[in-house]
Amino acid sequence: MSRAQLPLNALRAFEASARHLSFTRAAIELCVTQAAVSHQVKGLEQRLGASLFRRLPRGLALTDEGLALLPVLRDSFERMGEVLERFSGGRVMEVLSVGVVGTFAVGWLLPRLPAFREAHPFVDLRLFTNNNRIDIAGEGLDCAVRFGDGAWHGTEAVALFAAPMTPLCAPAVAERLREPGALSSEVLLRSYRADDWPDWFAAAGLAPPPIRGPVFDSSWVMVEAAMQGAGVALAPSMMFARDLEQGRLVRPFPLEVSAGRYWLTWLKSRAPTAALVAFRGWLEAESAER
Repeated sequence: MSRAQLPLNALRAFEASARHLSFTRAAIELCVTQAAVSHQVKGLEQRLGASLFRRLPRGLALTDEGLALLPVLRDSFERMGEVLERFSGGRVMEVLSVGVVGTFAVGWLLPRLPAFREAHPFVDLRLFTNNNRIDIAGEGLDCAVRFGDGAWHGTEAVALFAAPMTPLCAPAVAERLREPGALSSEVLLRSYRADDWPDWFAAAGLAPPPIRGPVFDSSWVMVEAAMQGAGVALAPSMMFARDLEQGRLVRPFPLEVSAGRYWLTWLKSRAPTAALVAFRGWLEAESAER
């Protein structure tokens, strides 16, 4: 029998009846009469030449043939439903899974996301924050925003913007910092980039003191620790503009050092999708205007 000859309504009637093991409850779900559901299922059984249910005094029981057919239909209807739900404005929504450094996500991207959604409503954006160590293929991502020099094996990389670093701390700590040398008496919070503090002290014309503060794998968490008075963080001030404006965070010295840039990266082995092309174009435009 040709599969094209199987009526969709009959398949739906069977699937609903099999889930409920009741023609009556299936009819309520499908907004038709119980007789209509029973008729559809019976017609399907005749077409297949097999019984799908055993009719019991109270309810239904699936036959072996019904048990074989049910999971296939259930999966098919679920997949059709997922695709139909992705239609918006006459176009199917395209999922874009993006890995984002936590600091970039909170300090720059999130405030701008409404504008991206308005400009590109067909993109179903999924964000996954990370600490800059990421496996695009292994984590099932389409692209990732990273901080560094742009040289990651097997990836294309588009530069967004630099984010120079400067000391950041709580107001009470800043009161003790009259000149850069005073930092040698403070707890200096560290990231996984071991050269950040030595580079900053070198730019200030000072020998770096022993740096034994806690090590963080996220600048976002490190700066939060600084705001709570745990020490002085070295981080991109532009990513914490809101905290600086609100007075929760202080930038005691104007000196900055560059440790890299933010980049949008994706695998060379994958052709960019329409969603990725849209996201890249938007990121580049927003980065140019920041």
